[in-house]
Amino acid sequence: MHAYRSLFPAPATEAAYDTLIVGAGFAGCVMAERLASQAGQRVLLVDKRRHVGGNAFDCHDDAGVLVHPYGPHIFHTNSAEVFGYLSQFTRWRPYQHRVLASVDGQLLPMPINLDTVNRLYGLSLTAFELDAFFARVAEPVDRSRTSEDVVVSRIGRDLYEKFFRGYTRKQWGLDPSELDASVTARVPTRTTRDDRYFTDTYQAMPLLGYTRMFEAMLAQPNIHVMLNTDYRDVVHRIGWKHMVYTGPIDSFFDHRHGRLPYRSLQFEHVTVHPPAGGHVQPVGTVNHPNDHLYTRVTEFKHLTGQQHALSSLVYEYPQAEGDPYYPIPRPENHALFKRYEAEAEQLSDVTFIGRLASYRYYNMDQVVGQALATFKRMLPA
Repeated sequence: MHAYRSLFPAPATEAAYDTLIVGAGFAGCVMAERLASQAGQRVLLVDKRRHVGGNAFDCHDDAGVLVHPYGPHIFHTNSAEVFGYLSQFTRWRPYQHRVLASVDGQLLPMPINLDTVNRLYGLSLTAFELDAFFARVAEPVDRSRTSEDVVVSRIGRDLYEKFFRGYTRKQWGLDPSELDASVTARVPTRTTRDDRYFTDTYQAMPLLGYTRMFEAMLAQPNIHVMLNTDYRDVVHRIGWKHMVYTGPIDSFFDHRHGRLPYRSLQFEHVTVHPPAGGHVQPVGTVNHPNDHLYTRVTEFKHLTGQQHALSSLVYEYPQAEGDPYYPIPRPENHALFKRYEAEAEQLSDVTFIGRLASYRYYNMDQVVGQALATFKRMLPA
């Protein structure tokens, strides 16, 4: 068994910090707060960006509108523990996200529900009749192996083509027939008129924004935050006893087995004059599965509830290169990750958590839950 410090030896002097945490996103900030407040540890939190919060960072743009530079982050969870934990650091604004899809010249509810089908096809089905409709158009398969199988076997090929195939091809750069079933299995289909994108028990946005919440989490004398810094530049200069690593696991091991594939995003932020100082879009997000190069457009004032004469929106363009956002769920990629995971398990003084270290697409609440559980396991017996 070899330890991380054999690769990056720490100074011979006494450790200045109990834990070095790499990455100041949800995983890193939760671990820093818990280790400092509950275990009394001295924590150094390092991030290569100029801010805390990772991709959930928010700020006011030049127009004074609160925006999410890395795309919309909508908080939702069924976990009372996660919601209660974060509630220590923020008040909340109740918010239930709604999404419309631009299909055949209409803006239709997404996920697909009773109104979606009735308005698309000019029908007046009841919820009971919609079940029969789906059963009639579905193309059953013995086993759903791909994302295409999941959707077509559930709601048929026409709805698949109109709502899923184009969006998925833009998002992933692959046809749904080439992607794991888990990609589209996450999107439900409803026979009711419920048009909420999420149905979790707790749905809310931090009242003053995510960044203020992270700042409250880290406002402890035992936590030292070092931004605009690559951890490799300090790891052998500052003493530490244990590391919590939340970055890409393949990067940690210098890509020795090859690079784990990700999809990235390019964001185009625009600020406009909405009608009468209101909104440009009827809902927070409009998906564009078949038209344009972007996949979706989000208007931030829906999410934040901010009152402002102007409105800021973000257009999302998926791309192959750039910051890692979405692990590409294919069997060969999972097999490559398992090689890195096996090496990580041999390190006694490094703990790997978070989306990038786990090579999994976690929602924000799942990352918080993982961090809370990891902290409990790290406590002395």
